[in-house]
Amino acid sequence: MKKSLLQRIALCTLFAAVAQFPAASGFHASFVGSTSEHHARISSASALFMVQNRGLEVRRDGATPSEGGMSLYLKAGPDGTSVGDCPFAHFVRMVLEEKGLEYDLLPSVQETKPRWLVDHYEGKMPALRHRKECYVESSVIAEYLDFFFREPELKGSTADMEAAEAAIDGIFPAIAKYLKHTPDGDDDDLALKAGLEEKLTGLETHLSSAGRTGPFLVGNGDKMTLIDCSLAPKLYHMETGLEGFKNKSIDLQQQFPKVRAYMDAVFARPSFEATVYPTETVLWGWGNARS
Repeated sequence: MKKSLLQRIALCTLFAAVAQFPAASGFHASFVGSTSEHHARISSASALFMVQNRGLEVRRDGATPSEGGMSLYLKAGPDGTSVGDCPFAHFVRMVLEEKGLEYDLLPSVQETKPRWLVDHYEGKMPALRHRKECYVESSVIAEYLDFFFREPELKGSTADMEAAEAAIDGIFPAIAKYLKHTPDGDDDDLALKAGLEEKLTGLETHLSSAGRTGPFLVGNGDKMTLIDCSLAPKLYHMETGLEGFKNKSIDLQQQFPKVRAYMDAVFARPSFEATVYPTETVLWGWGNARS
């Protein structure tokens, strides 16, 4: 059984346990490790059966989370108060928008993070506080939202989700390595460009598969899923970085027309349009990484 499927099963089991034992608001799940190998962990020393505050009040208001009372802490932009360039926070915001959930947006820098977030969650962002509980790591937050707020469900069949995950595996690390590299155009830069093109070729092949009737990644492409919400912000960073730093060294329309069409479709999604930040913010973030 593949790791990503095991991760989803583990998360659903943990979320179900939280619903069954609402007093255990100390539950905290996160994925740690590399992008290719994640490990689920529970921070509470006594698992789900021992109350541990984690810096917040204990939830006693029912077994199943309800809408309202959500706050999302995320990286701030260059002015310290606007939304920053984090594609993982963008992923979470797209999920919230797809599900029509209301939330407060709290861009934060190190000095403005709440003490409980720093003390009990290592200051990690994005962090979703839902009333008296908190979840960190974008994948965990997305699974939490999709598990408890089912409409619309942002999943396909297990087989289709696994196929889409395989098609995008390694794309963002390849994007990040290429955009961060300086000087532009040297031998190492060309090798990193080739590595990104290899990953885009895999995505192009997936999007060209027979039986597709819609623009999205999973199954026949008719349904928006968590995978699309995760990938869209990363491709936005890629597009912006290629133009801003790499002199459009990869011609997406010419080399990867299916990928370009996919980007156009997800970028036109209301959930993307409602949560996108300026290209200048993206360039600011990568500029810092390149310096």
